[in-house]
Amino acid sequence: MSSAATKSKNDLTEEELHQMEELEFNTGPLSVLQQAVKNNNQILISCRNNHKLLARVKAFDRHCNMVLENVKEMWTETPKTGKGTKSKAVNKDRFVSKMFLRGDTVVLVLRNTA
Repeated sequence: MSSAATKSKNDLTEEELHQMEELEFNTGPLSVLQQAVKNNNQILISCRNNHKLLARVKAFDRHCNMVLENVKEMWTETPKTGKGTKSKAVNKDRFVSKMFLRGDTVVLVLRNTA
């Protein structure tokens, strides 16, 4: 593996690329998702639309596309009212049993420590 680290990615064999990707999944930023899949832990995902997802990860890829189960989606809405009146923000949520989340919407992934 040490010889693979000095080569460019174009010069690596398919086996070396696979080993390198496996190492990155186990030690790099994607290790949070790797551990969540392995231990069936919940994670909290913050998305680009200001929605938060509390879920269990079943599968993921290098683009952070994820298959999620038992998803609780949470967001805040401000109801539309007449002119000059202020309305309070309302917290909303919903439950989704299975979801595919496209990776380009993911902003932040946190381990749920509770």
